Amino acid sequence: MDKNAASLEQSPWGWVLLFSSATTLICCALPILLVMLGFGAVSAALFSNLPFLSVLAHHKIWLFSGSALLMVLAAWTLYRPGRACPTDPVLAAQCARADKWNRRLFIIAAAFWTIGFIAAYLSLPLLSVYEKITGG
Repeated sequence: MDKNAASLEQSPWGWVLLFSSATTLICCALPILLVMLGFGAVSAALFSNLPFLSVLAHHKIWLFSGSALLMVLAAWTLYRPGRACPTDPVLAAQCARADKWNRRLFIIAAAFWTIGFIAAYLSLPLLSVYEKITGG
């Protein structure tokens, strides 16, 4: 296989990044959303039937730190200077398509991570500020 052709395949790091950032949603944002919608019993049932959710929630600092590190590494690989596609038209089209999908996966993963971070770390402080402002 040509060295350039091997380097044009879509990187599995995009899927790893999406999975790691999705875990931040599952551990932190999903329970908050369920309780907010009045499905507290569903949230409790999920945590009792899927014990790994409790493990994720107990170690959320490591989960967010690890996934943030992966996000930084992914951003560096996607947006670093000097990245170029081959000059061969077929390989250049494959390279552009893989790059477009990797960037899409990165944006989705970044959105997941941000939602999970807000749910895990900012929702309670923001609620406290809101209650102080509204006097309630």
